[in-house]
Amino acid sequence: MVKLLEDKDKELYKKFLIENERCNFQQSLEWGNVKTNWKKEVVLSLDDNGNIRGSLCIWIRKIPIFGNLMYSARGPVCDITNKDVLKDIKEGTDILAKKYKSFAIRMEPDIEKSNEEYRKIVLDLGYKIKDDSKDFKDEIQPRFVFRLDLKGKTKDDVFKEFHQKTRYNVRLATKKGVEIKEGNRDDLKDFHKIMVETGKRDEFGIRSLDYFEKMYDELVPDGHMKLLLAYYEGKPIAGIIPIMYGNKVWYLYGASSNSHRNLMPNYLLQWTMIQEAIDRGADMYDFRGVAGVVDESHPQYGLYRFKKGFNATFTEFIGEVYISYKPLVHKAYKFSEKTFRSLRSFRRKMRDKKESKDEKSSN
Repeated sequence: MVKLLEDKDKELYKKFLIENERCNFQQSLEWGNVKTNWKKEVVLSLDDNGNIRGSLCIWIRKIPIFGNLMYSARGPVCDITNKDVLKDIKEGTDILAKKYKSFAIRMEPDIEKSNEEYRKIVLDLGYKIKDDSKDFKDEIQPRFVFRLDLKGKTKDDVFKEFHQKTRYNVRLATKKGVEIKEGNRDDLKDFHKIMVETGKRDEFGIRSLDYFEKMYDELVPDGHMKLLLAYYEGKPIAGIIPIMYGNKVWYLYGASSNSHRNLMPNYLLQWTMIQEAIDRGADMYDFRGVAGVVDESHPQYGLYRFKKGFNATFTEFIGEVYISYKPLVHKAYKFSEKTFRSLRSFRRKMRDKKESKDEKSSN
């Protein structure tokens, strides 16, 4: 049976999500509250006794000119081989598409590309699949990630399986006096400053301080987020923001100063959080995205090598699962989206070059 989430169902939904082995924080109401520029709806599939057996959290946003787009990050949460449940979710999605006059539903589930059973079910239900992206900019969520299996393992087990160089760097950071401390809301200012520095160095856009503060306010009270900072001689030099939800921990954001990178603070930060994930009884530590092009000449190969060093498994998701309710509108939107991303990337590079030139002129 299909149902749309009501206020009275919220606690039951949270309980279902946290206890489900396919739990993902991006399907949570707390994470939905962080995304203030989207309207949220949750489709529920209920069994004969009225218990939740599957769900899909959908965000709806008005796109100028085109209309409403529906999007779901890392859903559905259910037995992904149960066609009846997936059929319920499809029915609920269609109801919302009519309600909001949406031109498309776009989903990026955390389901591996190799899962042919899920692929067959969703294709039979009328979805289409886009599974040819190779880089970060091609999709909203990273299609390629590294995941570290922690189930039934001790800290010693996990550490011994790290690459030798990774173990060396963890020990080096400790030996050189790097200290890891948990930060509070005020410490987000230090983290954000380092994040700005990282974004300029690695040429990617960053969130505002307000965004991180909103994350903190929504996720920290229920224990779903931490801020860890690495200090050297009393000064913050790196930091990470992990998310804890259900049986998993995700490394969501990371930043490192240009100074003291030789002290390897990022390695110690990751090991500190992995140990905490083990203490929490988590089944998995998700390092999140890397590029799908495994080539030493690729500009993001260093990130791939860093995450691989923790003996995490390179994982490829199925990609984008979607329905075009208004095909021509959807096609036009995808073209405009690609053009906008290219233009934004160009503008960012030009801005960074100008700032770099201004800095040199002032010195």
